[in-house]
Amino acid sequence: MPLITLNAVDFSVGGPLLLDRVDFSIERGERVALIGRNGAGKSTLLRLLDGEARPDDGDIRREDGVRVARLEQEVPAGASGSVFDVVADGLGEIGTLLAQYHHLVHAEDMDTRALADVQHRIEQLDGWRIDQRVNETLERLELDGDATFARLSGGMKRRVLLARALVSAPDVLLLDEPTNHLDIAAIDWLEGFLKGWGGALVFVTHDRRFLRSLATRIVEIDRGKLTSWPGDWDNYLRRREERLNAEAQENARFDKLLAQEEAWIRQGIKARRTRDEGRVRRLKAMRVERAQRRELSGNVRMESAQASASGKKVIEAKDVSFAFGDRALVRDFSTTIVRGDRIGLIGPNGSGKTTLLKLLLGELAPQAGEVKQGTQLQVAYFDQYRATLREDWNALENVAEGQESVEINGKRKHVMGYLQDFLFSPERARAPITRLSGGERNRLLLAKLFAQPSNLLVMDEPTNDLDVETLELLEELLAEYPGTLLLVSHDRDFLDNVVTSTLVMEGDGRVGEYVGGYEDWLRQRPQPACAKVSVPVATDAKVESKPETVAAAATKRKLSYKETRELEQLPLRIETLESDIATLTEAMADPAFFQRDATAITADNARLATMQQELDAAYARWAELDG
Repeated sequence: MPLITLNAVDFSVGGPLLLDRVDFSIERGERVALIGRNGAGKSTLLRLLDGEARPDDGDIRREDGVRVARLEQEVPAGASGSVFDVVADGLGEIGTLLAQYHHLVHAEDMDTRALADVQHRIEQLDGWRIDQRVNETLERLELDGDATFARLSGGMKRRVLLARALVSAPDVLLLDEPTNHLDIAAIDWLEGFLKGWGGALVFVTHDRRFLRSLATRIVEIDRGKLTSWPGDWDNYLRRREERLNAEAQENARFDKLLAQEEAWIRQGIKARRTRDEGRVRRLKAMRVERAQRRELSGNVRMESAQASASGKKVIEAKDVSFAFGDRALVRDFSTTIVRGDRIGLIGPNGSGKTTLLKLLLGELAPQAGEVKQGTQLQVAYFDQYRATLREDWNALENVAEGQESVEINGKRKHVMGYLQDFLFSPERARAPITRLSGGERNRLLLAKLFAQPSNLLVMDEPTNDLDVETLELLEELLAEYPGTLLLVSHDRDFLDNVVTSTLVMEGDGRVGEYVGGYEDWLRQRPQPACAKVSVPVATDAKVESKPETVAAAATKRKLSYKETRELEQLPLRIETLESDIATLTEAMADPAFFQRDATAITADNARLATMQQELDAAYARWAELDG
């Protein structure tokens, strides 16, 4: 039996329905990724699942006793006190009592009477078992219960809120953009933790690698409708493109027929005769159907305003060092950045990435060494605009700043038309900025940024809250940007698709420089490839491949007879698995698939996951033997 079931659910916040007669269910052990454009209703669906919101129509059924917990996108304003306080807050009355007990025990001047009273009330509620669960959760998530919540980094606060969600031992865990504000090490930790967690999971994320790693099913929200796909991101992209093409062809056929009927009715020939009344009624029905059609949201059309080219040498750093007190953030760092470089900065939160950026841009003077900027630099800095977005202005005013138009590569464009390129309708462009969603605010920041002429683009975590389509368009724009790019991001796919080299904060002030993106760094860093991807490992210098090492690696080893036979059989094995996966995937795309018995659905999901693992293993083995 499903843990939660939605039947013909409608939900609206004004305008077209966010959810339109939606059917959806969650089975035990599933990990469902919710995807869709910004504003499509993903967070709304999570609020319906945990009971915070109620549907306008339809019904939501929950299995008796099912427990649901939700991690929101933003840190709640009221969260305060110690880490223990915040985590225990998720347990209601018993949590409040445990927090009181925790404070009384650790007080310098212990109130024994108050302590005895709290202990008695906890015993009445069987609270010591729950206290053990709180402490086990804190230990499992590597959290200090006595630490002050307000002093934690954004990433650690998210970990505390995850602990608060988990301490209630939920059957269904709802996560809304869980990787926001987490560094790569924390994202990797979260992936591993959730893979080992036994409950059902429904999550919203823009991080494609995180999605591919976790999802056993992908559910897309598009124009109020839900479509379910097996948890294979590449298959989803392929099948979605096929569906959209079929939809476009059907719409074109319908529009052509409607145009023909409209032409017929305008001629007025015998249209009111009895034998033609059916045709007139059909035309009226077609008009209604066309009016009710919800068009696919357009894509952001991004174009950056370009300045004249900078000098060939953009930034040169020699033996640069900088420290806060006894803590070295940058030590003896040298590099040369030339025009056209696209450099990613990788490192844990608080490791000094922002400090390094400021040193390179001349906003901070090094304590040793020197930094020289090249000639004719025009810098556009994403984080600067994030800080200066005026809350008392609407989107139009924030970009226009008193002007009616912006200039993009020599062409004047009205600000309203420019904002429509970033999917702001006139209504949303004039709405108070406080009413914009996280994704809309980020699109506004990008619009403001790209309206400024630049030849050096500095972007600090630009991907938060963007939907996947906008994220991919941003990748394309940055890949084609003719100037120089400095990018701070914890999105591993985004780094791989955009940057040409990386600067990695490796601890104790050391900054490693590597060719390529995130995956290239993993291969080059001085650590075994099978080691856990967490905090970057310290090293004194870049990895340099010696000629004799490369030659040795390039020599292909001789295969044994058994390995040769295995290599010969692997292509057929791979082909069979791909065929079986495609067949099952096609069956799962049919809405009727999820109307069957829950046991059969779970078994097929498990079979698909097993086949995908076998296919991945077969490909890896083939690469190993054929390499």
